[in-house]
Amino acid sequence: MEEKINITVEFSGGLEVLFDNETKHQVSLTKDADGGKPPTVGYLVSYICDHLMKDSRKELFVLDGAVRPGVLVLINDSDWELEGEDKYELANKDNILFVSTLHGG
Repeated sequence: MEEKINITVEFSGGLEVLFDNETKHQVSLTKDADGGKPPTVGYLVSYICDHLMKDSRKELFVLDGAVRPGVLVLINDSDWELEGEDKYELANKDNILFVSTLHGG
C-alpha cells in the first residue's frame, strides 16, 4: 500500500470563490506524487488548479505557472518565504493557507 501525505488546503480573502466557495479542502497525495519525487507546494498549486478549482479564472490564483503576486501563502502558519516557497516538500498533516490580499474596488 502506498503511503499517503494528507494535508489541509485553505483559501480566504476571496480566493474561495474560485474553489466552489469552499474554504477548506482535504487533499491526499502519494509520497511520490511528483513524478516519483515527494510533492512540493509547487506541485500542490498545479494539483489544486487541476483538481479543486471550479472557476475558469485561473489567472486570479496563478500567473505564469506560479502563485500570483498578492496571494499570501502560509505553511503551518509560517510565511512560505521562510520555508523555501514552492520547493517546500509537503509533510503529513501540513496546513497550507492561500490568502488573497488583492481586493476589487
